[in-house]
Formats: sequence, structure tokens, C-alpha cells
Amino acid sequence: MNSGDHLVLSLNERILNDLFKIYNEKDVGLCDIAEMLELEVRAPRKKITVLLLGNHSAGKSSFINWYIDETVLRTGVALETQGYFLVVSGKRRDTLKGKATLELYPHLRPLRNFSGCIDNLTTEISTSRARKFSLVTFIDTPGLVDGGMDRFFGLAMWLTSSSSFRSMGQALCKRTLNLVEKLWVGNSDKIRLFLAKSDEAGTETDRQRVLMQIVQELCKRPGLNRTGFDMPTIFIPDASRKATKCANQIDEVSAIIEKTVEQSVQNSLNNLGEDALLLKRKLETRLTADGEARARNFRRSVQRLCYGGLGIFLTFLLLLSSFMGSETFEAMRVLFGPGADSIFSFMAPMNDVWLMIPENFRLQALRAIVAVSGFLLIVTCLFSPYEKVLAKKELKHMRTGLRFVDSALEKKKVMYADYLRQSLNDADI
Repeated sequence: MNSGDHLVLSLNERILNDLFKIYNEKDVGLCDIAEMLELEVRAPRKKITVLLLGNHSAGKSSFINWYIDETVLRTGVALETQGYFLVVSGKRRDTLKGKATLELYPHLRPLRNFSGCIDNLTTEISTSRARKFSLVTFIDTPGLVDGGMDRFFGLAMWLTSSSSFRSMGQALCKRTLNLVEKLWVGNSDKIRLFLAKSDEAGTETDRQRVLMQIVQELCKRPGLNRTGFDMPTIFIPDASRKATKCANQIDEVSAIIEKTVEQSVQNSLNNLGEDALLLKRKLETRLTADGEARARNFRRSVQRLCYGGLGIFLTFLLLLSSFMGSETFEAMRVLFGPGADSIFSFMAPMNDVWLMIPENFRLQALRAIVAVSGFLLIVTCLFSPYEKVLAKKELKHMRTGLRFVDSALEKKKVMYADYLRQSLNDADI
């Protein structure tokens, strides 16, 4: 992203982009650090995903066109959506077919396992900056009468049209509700229901009849039967059409999407704090344990040096004493110069010990000293082995990662403060 692009981004877009970079920074990103520590963290998405489900000609494509204020999807009863369309914000208008869509969204590659699925997958890229479109990915689907979709994407809107109920009756309603009920399990907080094309329902009595049909079907299904049921009536505003008394709550849909975007930013910031603290604790634990292991290994090295050096040093001293015992003081002066007096004074006790050993046993004494020293060295190696420590490259990587995690926590505080300034005064933060 160049500086020019950064200037036109909204604050929420910049925050989500910065969060994405923190997680995916090469080598030191939170995802790489987590992998190194054998943990799992998920990078936040840059956009929320809105999956639209509905009956035949329920107005799904029309809603997307209205929301982004641009006609990128064909609409009309005779132009029912065939396949799945992803509508995203980009730098220029473009259309990506199946394989190009998989390059843009690698997590969709398992769809290759379904015959014919990729041929019916398309991405429409729009330059629109309307509403919160830059932070939203829309997924338009065929009418549920033609098929369903098992994968759930985040925020789903079920659009059922009043005209569909009037023309196709209860049979279609049941088949539609079967899929909605399946998606409802575990995702009820992310699904919103709307009665689309409510201006085409005729009189207010007709609209009430449609809503009663929906309520009756919901009451038959424990999974969908809940208190506080709400199904706002919406339709696409059209100044050229005759005015209707039906309340249009389509702006509530925009408010729900905007609220979901805001919540996504908050959740992403909260997750960054939790993930960074988790990784910080794990890194500090690993580094502390490695430091303690290195200290114990150092003490073991000193022990081994002492035990191994003991035999060598004592043997050297005894041999030196033997040499001194057979050489005259004048010969020592020739070899060592003025320092011969100090050497004689230091070696006098060892010379006395050497003279106490019978001449026939002096070689055996040297061997015994070497054997005892070697035995102590072997015992130390067997019962106090070196502990495994981090390799230099891994140690450097962890220290770098710890510094990056600390900086991520600081960035999180700054980003959260910037986010809150959108709603609060600086004095309240």
C-alpha cells in the first residue's frame, strides 16, 4: 500500500490493514511466532462477509446493487442469479472467474472437490466507496429453491419476498426454512431475517398475512422458534414508482452491517491483545527456561573441567616433582632463571609427597590418580548430561519475536485510542 492509498482509507480500514500486517509480517508476524511455538492464532479478516440467502427473485442482487450504489449484478425475474457471486471493493472495475477467484481467496480452493462449482463462481470488483462497502464482501447466491450452500460465512441475511409467498405458497417456504434452520444452529446471533419487496405485497392486510405465514412456520420449528422475533420489511427505494404506505426499513440493514463492521474492529483489537499476551508469556517462558538450562550446562562444564583437569594437573605436578627431585638447584636456575626459587618453594610440599611414595609404586600412583579423575569425569557425564538448549538462530528468532510482540501490544493501545476517538473526546480516553 502506498502513501496515497493510505490517505483515502477510513480509520477502520487502516486499523484492520495494520492488524493484518502485524499477524502476517514475514518471519516475525504473530502467525509465524505462533507456529514456532506450536500454537494457533488466526489473523483478523480485513473485511466482514455478508452472505445473502433467499427465495427466487427475493431481491438479493438488487440489495447489493443498492448498497454499493452501482449496478454490478443483473436483476429481474427472468435474470435469476446462476452461481455464486462475490462482490468486493477494489481499485478498478473487474470481473474474476472461478480460477482467478480461487487465487484471490485461497481458502475457497476446497470447492474444487465439487464438480462444476468453480465454473459457477465469480468475483465482481467495484470501485464504489458507498456506505461501508470497502469493509464488506457480499456473497450473492441463487434462489434457495435451486440449491443451497453448506458453508456459513459470518453475517447472513435471509431475504424472503412477499411475492414469492403469494405465488409459490407454503411448499417453497418449508424448503427454504429447512436450510435456514440448518444454518441457524450455532450461528443464530449472526443471522438476520428480512421481508424483501414488501411494497409488492399489496395491501397492509396482505403483508400481515405473509408475516403470519412466516410466524406459523417458525413456531413449528424448535430451532427457529424464539422470543423477540423480528423481520423488518424492506424494499429498494425507487422515486419513479408509486408511493406506498409500507414502512421501508432498508436503512436498518445498512445500520446492522455498519454495526457488524465496528464490532469486527473491536473484536480484532481485543484478539490482538489476547494473542500477543499469550505469545509473550510463551516466549518469556521458553527464553527463561533456555537461560536456566544454559546456566546449568555451564556449571556442568565447570565440574567436568575440574574432574578432568584434576588428574592432568596432579599428574603434571607429580612428574614435575620427580623432575625436581632428580635435578640440582643449579640446573633449575639454568632452565627457569630467577623464578627457580619460587618454583622450589611452591613445589616443596608436592616433592615431599612424591618422596613418601616408594620408588617402585610411583608409576602405579600416577595411573591411579588419572583413573580416579577419569572415573569422576565419566560419572559426571552419565548422571549430569548437558540439557538441550535453543540453537543460536532459534534463540535470535525468539528474542526478535518477543520484541515484535511488545511493539504489537504498544500499537494495539495506539490503535484502540484512535478508534475510540471516533466516538469520544480525548479527555474521556
